[in-house]
Amino acid sequence: MTLGKLFTRPAKGLFIASAAPLWDSQERGEGGSQSKGGRPGCLCPTPGPPAMAGESFPFTPSTLRALRLQREWLEWEDRRRAAAQRCRSHRRPSSPRARLTRPRRSCRDPAVHSVLFSGDLQQVQALFHDEEAANMIVETASNQLAWSSEQGFWVLAPKTKQTAPLTIAAARGYTDCARHLILQGAELDARVGGRAALHEACARAQLDCVRLLLNFGAKANVLSEEGTAPLHLCTAPESLQCAKLLLEAGATVNLAARETEMTPLHVAAARGLEKHVALYLEHGAYVGLRTSQGETALNAACASAEGPGSSRQHEAAARRLLEAGADPRAAGRKQHTPLHNACANGCGGLAELLLRHGACARAPNGAGHTPMDCALQAVQDAPNWEPEVLFAALLDYGAQPVRPEMLKHCANFPRALEVLLNAYPCVPSCDSWVEAVLPELWQEHEAFYSSALRMVNQPRRLQHLARLAVRAQLGGRCRQAASRLPLPPLLRDYLLLRVEGRIQ
Repeated sequence: MTLGKLFTRPAKGLFIASAAPLWDSQERGEGGSQSKGGRPGCLCPTPGPPAMAGESFPFTPSTLRALRLQREWLEWEDRRRAAAQRCRSHRRPSSPRARLTRPRRSCRDPAVHSVLFSGDLQQVQALFHDEEAANMIVETASNQLAWSSEQGFWVLAPKTKQTAPLTIAAARGYTDCARHLILQGAELDARVGGRAALHEACARAQLDCVRLLLNFGAKANVLSEEGTAPLHLCTAPESLQCAKLLLEAGATVNLAARETEMTPLHVAAARGLEKHVALYLEHGAYVGLRTSQGETALNAACASAEGPGSSRQHEAAARRLLEAGADPRAAGRKQHTPLHNACANGCGGLAELLLRHGACARAPNGAGHTPMDCALQAVQDAPNWEPEVLFAALLDYGAQPVRPEMLKHCANFPRALEVLLNAYPCVPSCDSWVEAVLPELWQEHEAFYSSALRMVNQPRRLQHLARLAVRAQLGGRCRQAASRLPLPPLLRDYLLLRVEGRIQ
């Protein structure tokens, strides 16, 4: 069955069908035929104006203008291709080598698109029965909002996207359709629309299609137009097996993206994919490689841990990197260390992990902010967490007490405020934070806030002063030393600024 017989009647009401030929060829006159009512090279008649414009409901003026602009654009594209064909017709016959690189045919038929996107194997076999059909360009058009400076408001503008039949089948896991297209001569590494079929199969974790493409000889290191390899697109937990197949097929684990210079290890760490990180490390991924912004994979993991709730998976990935020798003090171009990122995201467990491996609690970034400053700024952004855990960890590893004017940031977190006040030998003036406390919160925790007010500029207990003296002597080794000293559990907790609910 020929294509002309399959599609002789346009789909009623489809705008793209009314704007341009449904099945076009970039080589007018080479094998094309002229059907009744159509133009040279079309395999189906050219329909008239959209039926729904006059039969269903009236369009607004802006919508009609957008439809007219899209139709004019498609007609201009047809004229350009026809002119290019006329220029080629005056040249001498092309050699066999030149015929291999001739422009691909283009398909805009919604019915053909439906066959590909639904994975109808029987129809795919009927339509794509030779190499030229298997390597055609599938063009889809959609209306997208775009700002019109001329009209001063948003209008619908046509947006054309291009892809290949094999890319569509691989991205959706239609293994049988993909196999048929490959057997018909579909190019495995063609990057129509910017990505090859292997890129899309890995991005959607289509394991069977990835295996099929690699078995037929697809390049494991094929680069997209953006300069990324398929291994960069293994960004979901389900893509672990896809990553294994790529590495077995020779994918380069330390390959950096063209612009960002991110490696697959950076991508996996930023996504919190612990198993991917472990896999890449086993295959020789280097933890010291930096992106164009100077960040390591460890910094990427800490920067992407958005809040305490999602930090557990990033903490596991960071642990893998630290065990492999990642430097917890490595800073990016703005001198932002992994600890700065963890504190800015309010990730107490991740920050404590970094501190145990040697991160500096006092290091300033390019703006002069310490990790403690970043933690104070994160308190307001993530209210449903326990900032006292992060503050206590920073103080136990050598961070300086916060400036009194910064206490207002945690005034509505009584447990966190208690930890910070106990880092002073004398409670500083409360003018900076007492006005920031919500009335209902003051009523709920009146015992704590009243005790803090009574102790402002008053001498603290000798026991507290002794605690500060021991902590000062231990410095940044306070938490490790407390776990090794033969102290009773209550005294050990007191040394580590245990929350008591009052200031004494």
